[in-house]
Amino acid sequence: MGYVAVKGGQDAIANANELVEYYRLKGRTEPVRLDQVKTQFRLAIDRAMGEGSLYAPEHAALALIQVEGDSFEAAFHLRAYRTTLERRYYSEVMNTREMIVERRISSTFREIPGGQILGPTRDYSMRLLEPALLQQSLGSIDTFLEKVQGYLEPEKLHGITTFGKVIDLFQAEGIITRETQEGDNRRVVDVTREAIKFPAPRSAVLQMLARAETGGLMCMGYSTMRGFAVGHGTIGELRVGRVPLRVVDARGRRRYLGRIKVTECEMVGGAAKRRAAKRGEKNGRSSSKERPTLSVGYGLCFGQNETKAICMGMVDTALRSPDPLSPASSQEFVLHHTECVEGYGFTNHLKLPHYVTFQSELDNIRRVVKAGEQKPQAVTG
Repeated sequence: MGYVAVKGGQDAIANANELVEYYRLKGRTEPVRLDQVKTQFRLAIDRAMGEGSLYAPEHAALALIQVEGDSFEAAFHLRAYRTTLERRYYSEVMNTREMIVERRISSTFREIPGGQILGPTRDYSMRLLEPALLQQSLGSIDTFLEKVQGYLEPEKLHGITTFGKVIDLFQAEGIITRETQEGDNRRVVDVTREAIKFPAPRSAVLQMLARAETGGLMCMGYSTMRGFAVGHGTIGELRVGRVPLRVVDARGRRRYLGRIKVTECEMVGGAAKRRAAKRGEKNGRSSSKERPTLSVGYGLCFGQNETKAICMGMVDTALRSPDPLSPASSQEFVLHHTECVEGYGFTNHLKLPHYVTFQSELDNIRRVVKAGEQKPQAVTG
């Protein structure tokens, strides 16, 4: 593919940047402060951190201000910044059972040990525009916060506690499939250091899904619910909270770095071998020895992004049940087409000059058309 360089070099780039800044600032309004974006646009920050593959709320807030709220560009900026950072440690495996829970629900049971914790969500809101926000001031915010604080009853508050997993209930009954990882699938692959190869081990698949663009991943997850894969499953447990992060330093000492906010989802559904057994019955083969079990699709991502974690769990299940008729069951299709920076970059590269290759193709078409017009007409009679 032939490209032609844009004239002007660095001067043109500088002028383009200034023009973008002009359109951002020409309204002459008060500059948006970093702390305002960080606290009042927390879900946009969580999405940018997840897709940008960098847990850094301040940097995500800065990126969102710089790119005028464009989630694709914000993730692109964070990925670019991430490549400049020195990697000194690999963290230990996080134990989500240590999560300090802010929100915890299950769709598989009406009641779960520890109870359903609805937490912060708009799932039960009317989705109506709120004109009162146009008149909001710091004073009205303080009044609201005092009102909410008044709902608390200090004598009923308990110490910080953690919760067991809902899937423990299924494991106690022996109806959860424990899928063993064999061969290369046991090795943890770092997709930021190694080129992805198909078939990819599950560690690489989950990493790429955690970095995937939320909308693209929702598209894949939704396709499984509409019959283009093995089925959508049920939310065994969805959690939002803060999990401790630890590393081992150069001297072998275990260090606690702090807690990061994550969303974790475990989707429960029919196991792959059970579905294979059903297909066998349709083909006339006996499946009487197959024991009914449940499998778990797993999703985990930065911040509070429940849609992404749910779809990640659905797609994880689909990818473990290959089906040529299901796009969501193809590793290459899913992982390449939900990669936000690669997809965004390749789509937008079409705005670069392409007239060298296009003119060549156009010349070929004109030549064929002209040759057809000059061909003698067949004699009829």
